[in-house]
Amino acid sequence: MDLAAVRTFLAVVDSGRFRQAADELAITQQAVSKRVAALEKELGVRLLTRTPHGAEVTIDGQAFLPHARALLDAEARAMASVRPGGRALRVDVIGRRLAPAALLRAFHRAFPEIELDVVTLFDAEAAVGALRAGTIDASFRAVTMPGLRLPEGVEAFPVLDEPLQLLTGPAHALAGARVVTPERLVGHRIWIPGIVSGTEWAAYYADLAAAFGLTIEVTGPDFGTEALFDTVADSPELATFVGEQTRLVWPEGHDLRRVAVHGPTPVYPHSLLWAVDNPHPAIATLRSHLADSGSAGRGTDIWTPAWARPREPRREP
Repeated sequence: MDLAAVRTFLAVVDSGRFRQAADELAITQQAVSKRVAALEKELGVRLLTRTPHGAEVTIDGQAFLPHARALLDAEARAMASVRPGGRALRVDVIGRRLAPAALLRAFHRAFPEIELDVVTLFDAEAAVGALRAGTIDASFRAVTMPGLRLPEGVEAFPVLDEPLQLLTGPAHALAGARVVTPERLVGHRIWIPGIVSGTEWAAYYADLAAAFGLTIEVTGPDFGTEALFDTVADSPELATFVGEQTRLVWPEGHDLRRVAVHGPTPVYPHSLLWAVDNPHPAIATLRSHLADSGSAGRGTDIWTPAWARPREPRREP
């Protein structure tokens, strides 16, 4: 159905005259008549009749009237759902328990009037593709991993260097330590079954293992964090890495321990990515907020992969 014709019909109904409707729509009176006639032909009924006093709505026109208004309301809602500034800001946070989700929650607390649509995409390649396609507005990722360079039109700046911690069960040899060095982890089995080849986190852990001579195991199926915690809690040999800001919940009987790693501190380099031609007005607000509150590049005794972007965050207008 031609919504322009529906809009014209309503303009005539609301104004009561074809000429006044033409003035309101900035078209000729002849165009108004043609649109209404085309709509009546499509519906197979007469919607309006001309009288010396103006246009009158027929019985069929009265029956069609509420549906005509509903059609234009639906059109307005559909356009608002994708119009920059009229729809939610879509942001990829990788995982809802990870540090980027915490950063986005802090942004929401600071700017509750900005509606958010939080999504979780698989890896950096999928996130970059979604940014270029316009299906998301921003993404938190570690960039730029080996084999992946940001394409023209996609920008990034670092927002958080998140320290890694060692997670152990109570029987592990390092469970009682408050702090360990990467060197002290040599020879210990660190199990991370969720690593997927070709992802940015796989590149990160491969470089981490190579830099310090660590043994990072990826064998076995990934049954999720609960199964990982069950295994680590019962093992005197296996430990795993978690981000300092990763939200973890485990049964009280597991008695898992978070052990800080320093000397140097391995940090995971989170950056915000966005497409430069994205017109959503909240993108600039998000970038400014993260630039003011982020912790990228703080401290000198840290380790992060050589391929990570420069540590100085950049402010955008």
